[in-house]
Formats: sequence, structure tokens, C-alpha cells
Amino acid sequence: MQVLKAPQAQVLTALQSVAGIVERRHTLPILANVLLRKHGEMIQLITSDLEIQIRTTAQLGGDDGDFSTTVGARKLIDILRTMPADQIVSLESSQNRLILKGGKSKFTLQTLPAEDFPLVQEAASFGPSFSVPQKVLKQLLSQVSFAMAVHDIRYYLNGILFVAEGKKLSLVATDGHRLAFTSATLDVEVPKQEVILPRKTVLELQRLLSDAEGAIEMQFANNQAKFGFGGMEFVTKLVEGKFPDYNRVIPKDHRNQVTLGRAPLLAALQRTAILTSEKFKGVRLNFDANTLRVACNNAEQEEAVDELDIDYSGDPIEIGFNVTYLMDALGNMNQDMVSVALQDSNSSALVTIPENEQFKYVVMPMRI
Repeated sequence: MQVLKAPQAQVLTALQSVAGIVERRHTLPILANVLLRKHGEMIQLITSDLEIQIRTTAQLGGDDGDFSTTVGARKLIDILRTMPADQIVSLESSQNRLILKGGKSKFTLQTLPAEDFPLVQEAASFGPSFSVPQKVLKQLLSQVSFAMAVHDIRYYLNGILFVAEGKKLSLVATDGHRLAFTSATLDVEVPKQEVILPRKTVLELQRLLSDAEGAIEMQFANNQAKFGFGGMEFVTKLVEGKFPDYNRVIPKDHRNQVTLGRAPLLAALQRTAILTSEKFKGVRLNFDANTLRVACNNAEQEEAVDELDIDYSGDPIEIGFNVTYLMDALGNMNQDMVSVALQDSNSSALVTIPENEQFKYVVMPMRI
């Protein structure tokens, strides 16, 4: 049976949209495969790592009829990548094998039975669905994802908290040293729902979401989240655990405030960071009357100093930060100006965007 027959670009795009979660080495060999389910003219491509499952449906030609099998996802993608984009490629089934043809090339690939593929069991009941434009969610994720923890033993920090309540969707990420918060307005009112999306899910969503028009639909259950967008369905397990109370972390009444250009501040930090070491990323920020001084020293007794003219009339403050934490936040914004609120050299700083209540970034000071 001819499973599909279509231009290389179409087949490759469909495969790549589901293959991001596939590991090359797995304890279950079948999880390195993509499940192909042919039904009439349509074909479903499904991948899973037991915690995330991605499904897309495409029309890729071939014979009508029902057929299913699994084949190595990465191998198939690697072969297709070597072929011209406009070349017609075909997949045919033959005695537990799939034969891939394109031009004068022919590849015979091993398959594993479709019934052995472990599909993720979907939750029995999901909460009400709601949607936001894809590009909005993509932007929200980029504004907070850099603050997620990586392999923290506090496993609930290795992801992003989603809070949907009323007409507001808020995203929060923290690794214990910094916290990023952002929010967007929903079209519909929803009852309060809080879930923690795992780090791998967040990274995969960022890869798949596009800036094109079109919404992403979301539904949350106790232990699962489901997303639908662009002909794809994405189901993921959630991180269980209690996320820290982020409202207590965000400073409310810091008395010293300054608004300055984002790009000049980022450039000064990047220059100064060159002389920090891998082990110690500390920089000192001196806020004085209309001047910000950025400085660092390293173990070789080298020193970097940079100065910016700013409109500041608050208390003189010298405060130390991990320079990477500041650069991450500034690098993931696209606004011209940022505001920094400070209390003293021992309190966390609050970075916000002027006239925008939706984004807040809190960073703890470090002793230098």
C-alpha cells in the first residue's frame, strides 16, 4: 500500500512538527518512532515520550484506505533532508518494512507494530477551554521562560506556572534567584485554574508556535494540559507540586525608581560581563545622582567599568547582581525603555516596562 506521496517539503514539515520530543536513545525502542495512521485521504503522525504526545493530521496523498505502522522518526527526517524540497517522495508498506522512494533513491526501513505504540492516556475531564493568539502565547513564553530552573531538586520550579482566572492568563517562572511574571487578557471569562507546565513542554511549545495569525486553544485537567493549534494537538503531563506564592516575592513599594534605555543598559552589561569568570558572574551597579556605574573585577585583578547618564535623583545605592540574570531579562524584551525600582543594597530589584503592568521581573542581589 502506498502510505503517502507528496513533495519532500510537505512531508518533512509534517514530520518535523511532531519530532521535537523524540529522543534518539530511549529505554523503549518504539518511542524513537513516529506512529503513522492512515485513514482515507488523511494521515495522522503521532509521537510520544510517555509524558508529552504530539499529533498532527495532514493530507499527503497515497492510496485511500486504513493502515497504521511506526517507523524511526529521526532516520526518516535525516533521509528526507538530503532530498530536494520539490522532489516527490513516496512511502510504501511491504512486509513489516516501509520503502521510501524519491527520484532514483530508495530506502528500506524497519517498522514496529502500531499497536505496540504507547499512546498517552488522556485525562477523563478537562476544564473549560479558552484561547489566545499563537503569537501572544509565544511572546508570553519568551518573556518568562529564561527564568525557569534547570534540574532543580524543587521539581515544581522546572517549568512555568500558568494561572487562568477571569479574563486574565498569567505566566510565572522562577529559579529561586529571580522571578519573571507576565500576563495577557483572554476573550472569555474562565474559572480559576493553576497548572505547572514542565520545562520540556515549554521549550517544545516555543519551537512550534508561530507568529502567524491563528489561535491556540488550551484546556487544563488535574494532571494534564491539552493545546490545539494549526492542525496539531499537544497533550502533556503537568508538574505536580505547589508553586511559590509569587505575589509575596514581587516588591510593591520600592522608593527609588529610575527609567532608562534598555539597549544602552544591556550593552554596558554585556561589555562588563566580558571580564567576569565562569564561576562568578557578579557585577556592581552604583546608582548616584544622574549616573549609573557598572563595574566588575575578576581573580586576575582585571577591572571593567562603564558609565551611563541616567535621570536619577534617589538614594545613592551600590548593589551587586549576577550579570546573566539582568542580561537574560533585557535580552528577552523589545521595548526601548525599562524601569528599575530599588529599596537598598540588600533588597531585590524590580524591573518593569514603563506604562505596562503586565510584565514584572524580580532579581535578588548578590554579595560582591
